Amino acid sequence: MEEYKTPYYIVYEEKLRRNIELITGVARRTGVDIIMAFKANALWRTFDVFREYGIESTASSVNEMLLANDELKCRTHTYCPAYTDETIDAYIAGSSHITFNSIEQYKRFADKVNQHNADWPGERVSCGLRVNPMCSVIETDIYNPCCPGSRFGVLASDLKELPEGIEGFHFHALCESSSFDLEKVLLALKQQFGQYLPRLKWLNMGGGHLMTREGYNIGHLEQVLGAFQGAYPNLQLILEPGSAWCWQTGDLEATVVDVVSNSGISTAIVDVSFACHMPDCLEMPYKPKISQALEEVDQSKPTYRMGGNSCLSGDYVGDWSFEKPLKRGDRITFEDMNHYTTVKTNMFNGIQHPSILFKRMDGSVEVLREFDYLDYKTRMS
Repeated sequence: MEEYKTPYYIVYEEKLRRNIELITGVARRTGVDIIMAFKANALWRTFDVFREYGIESTASSVNEMLLANDELKCRTHTYCPAYTDETIDAYIAGSSHITFNSIEQYKRFADKVNQHNADWPGERVSCGLRVNPMCSVIETDIYNPCCPGSRFGVLASDLKELPEGIEGFHFHALCESSSFDLEKVLLALKQQFGQYLPRLKWLNMGGGHLMTREGYNIGHLEQVLGAFQGAYPNLQLILEPGSAWCWQTGDLEATVVDVVSNSGISTAIVDVSFACHMPDCLEMPYKPKISQALEEVDQSKPTYRMGGNSCLSGDYVGDWSFEKPLKRGDRITFEDMNHYTTVKTNMFNGIQHPSILFKRMDGSVEVLREFDYLDYKTRMS
């Protein structure tokens, strides 16, 4: 790929199909609906692949919902922490399911949904309530919706009765988690909300099911889902993973533009930014794999931090070791930079935004998007 100028994201269709086929296989064998969360993947120019498999989606904003309507040709399972008078009509028009974060939100907008269902019975919207089982299986608080004080979902102690018209429950308690984590959360859900489950039509288990990660126990996941379906045959089960669809399907290609040293630490400055183009590395935080680096840090070898090309002091991650010293012009491949990475990018400092490439099954490469000054300028006003 030396013929393409960095920086660029590249997505591989072959790897994307591998994940889609694994996930749709689980859905087919278990009878659950597994839909895609746009918060992890909104590269709509790749959606022709998803459409082949009949994939539908969840949405957490009007923009995500409209993208699903336009590019996946589906109405969405929608959840938003707070609907407003300005947005609710759009949500109702483009959604098949709407989950409300609080009982007050549901009561505020239930009449609008009911009127829509009366006027458009062929495009009926099913209402759900987000519940919070307060079962924490996530160590990083910024990604933990079940930590004390969470703004997400109704607690069992606050749900005195099932509001009339609520047909489903939604919970989200996982983040790149295992089937065993799901099993723990489902146990907490049954203990706290089990009395309501036989009266519902569907249960949305949210995202965080990283079933495409190496070592994930697919057999156990199917056992857990099958057992729950057996206990509550009235429920249509729904999963909405984000990362799993695009896990290890794309990279971010960069180039070393300088090497600097300070206090015995060498930093290779690259033409991308962790703050702008790989923000999860700083938020989680985590250190991505670099294809050209050694598997483990070896201080006897040339060792470097990777520094982003922005003015943020903390725009770096480290350390990596290499067989040879890095120099200006060397290529650096940050692996697994498709899920979440592409949707969370920003233009802080006006840093050049990476192009987006798509390598097709036949080996051809499509340049899906290139960015320039006008993208930055028009975003500002």
